[in-house]
Amino acid sequence: MGRSHALSGWCAGLAVAPLVGLTTVAEVVPFAAATAGYALVPDLDHPGASASRLLGPLTRLVSAAVRAFSGVLYAVTKGPRDEDSTGKHRHATHTLVAAVLLGMLAASLGDRGKWAVLAVAVAGLVLAADALGDWIVLAVLGAAGWSIVSTTGAGTVLPGTAAADALQSGLTQIGGWIGAAVALGMFVHCLGDSLTRSGCPWLWPLPIRGETWYELRLPKPLRFRTGHWFEHAVIVPVLTVAAVLLLPGGLQVVERLFDATSVWLAGRS
Repeated sequence: MGRSHALSGWCAGLAVAPLVGLTTVAEVVPFAAATAGYALVPDLDHPGASASRLLGPLTRLVSAAVRAFSGVLYAVTKGPRDEDSTGKHRHATHTLVAAVLLGMLAASLGDRGKWAVLAVAVAGLVLAADALGDWIVLAVLGAAGWSIVSTTGAGTVLPGTAAADALQSGLTQIGGWIGAAVALGMFVHCLGDSLTRSGCPWLWPLPIRGETWYELRLPKPLRFRTGHWFEHAVIVPVLTVAAVLLLPGGLQVVERLFDATSVWLAGRS
């Protein structure tokens, strides 16, 4: 579900961006890209996930550590009716608690310097590009370039200090929302897994029916398997359309294209 998770993170980022004060394309696109990337982070608890394979031995080592921690946490906190499981996949990283804590950690990096914030943002972008393709990198670079040009004026971007000042301002702005992007992406992943047959225990440690790790999921007729045809034939296309419509001005552009097409067809009839 890597592509589905990244697309849902992108859509969630576009939808939530105005709520954190981001309204322009130059602000919204980087936020949505980071959210898309961090929507893949919970699957670090699976050795075959794209996030676990992204940087070879380095991310495989991180994945092993995450799985080990998750297994210990499950063993220590499981309730009387929790299943007999290793507790490694879809457990510790698939919780609202994990999303909030990692989001707070990312937000705290703003106090450690702008380059630490940039590293977190770039990590999210790399994850998103691995799942969705290089177009998302081009979109973010285009948004960043537009932000610098619009701030400094086309004639003063290079050389000079104005562009550098704009870049520093941009990094400060990223520090203001990077924590929200990380937490939102991880939580959207949990919601996505709740649509599948396995469900997701994202309300841990809240005990439900004797289970500390109670898997929240849809009613049986509405659930689907990961990688099932329904995911590829329905969910991915719906998210792709939403990914365009939720862009600032996206709906207006589609309406204009529809009107122009209608006029063109009417002229040919």
